[in-house]
Amino acid sequence: MKKVYESAADALDGVLFDGMLIAAGGFGLCGIPELLIAAIRDAGTKDLTVASNNAGVDDFGLGVLLQSRQVKKMMSSYVGENAEFMRQYLSGELELEFNPQGTLAERMRAGGSGIPGFYTKTGVGTVIAEGKEVKNFNGQDYILEEGIFADLSIVKAWKADDTGNLIFRKTARNFNPPAAMCGKICIAEVEEIVPRGELDPDLIHLPGIYVHRIIQGEHEKRIEQRTVRKKEEA
Repeated sequence: MKKVYESAADALDGVLFDGMLIAAGGFGLCGIPELLIAAIRDAGTKDLTVASNNAGVDDFGLGVLLQSRQVKKMMSSYVGENAEFMRQYLSGELELEFNPQGTLAERMRAGGSGIPGFYTKTGVGTVIAEGKEVKNFNGQDYILEEGIFADLSIVKAWKADDTGNLIFRKTARNFNPPAAMCGKICIAEVEEIVPRGELDPDLIHLPGIYVHRIIQGEHEKRIEQRTVRKKEEA
């Protein structure tokens, strides 16, 4: 089965529809699938629910989908660094489902493993637990969290082969593997596609069985906040 596509638009062809749930990898601005995000913006797909650790920043990452008003709801654990996100949420234009960071990652991983739900102590006694089933195990309360089963996963990796085996680099590995697992269709954008057999099997972070389409492209590596120390006087 062909997995390598020429562009993000080609890879998304026939996949997008209004109202879909998208799981997006990345941590801050590290390992975000910016080419696929831009292609979704250009496609004009709307009323999206997006599950992602955060929502990018103004003018970059998932922030561009917020600016174009294509996102109806965010499922996130961190929503800082994005003024448009804050404005839409406070004005009631954007729905927000807060998730503790580890819970969000596990919800994605659970969905990819076919697990409909799991119990966790994280969030017990807080607003996170409101409306959720509580069960007591050995004298401790746990809340039921549901696995995330996305219509589409979009992720970014460092290297891939043409079968979809992926290797991530450093912080980019945080949310990309579980996000990739939980989608009915997973599209990965990568920095480099290498010949089949070149990747060491022991170094593969996500097997190609989870990945349906791949694109290779140039990527911009940004830093969310840059702090520079003033040069000392000689």
